[in-house]
Amino acid sequence: MAVIRLPEIEEIFTVLERLGVSREAVVIPLTKHDPGTARVLADERVEIVAPESATVAAWLPTLETLLRELLAGRAED
Repeated sequence: MAVIRLPEIEEIFTVLERLGVSREAVVIPLTKHDPGTARVLADERVEIVAPESATVAAWLPTLETLLRELLAGRAED
């Protein structure tokens, strides 16, 4: 079981900032799970789970795509 480290969380924050997403609106569990996900929780916060088998840096483009899709879906609601 791999655990996300602070430098990796900071990398995720750079994507959030670029997309204008508040850190307060995000939950990042400490445990990594494949394939890595982003989803909207019932309380409207976004949960971001980092992947275990890939580096967070390599996964950031995927994360940005997932977040853009989630944000577009929220805008349509």
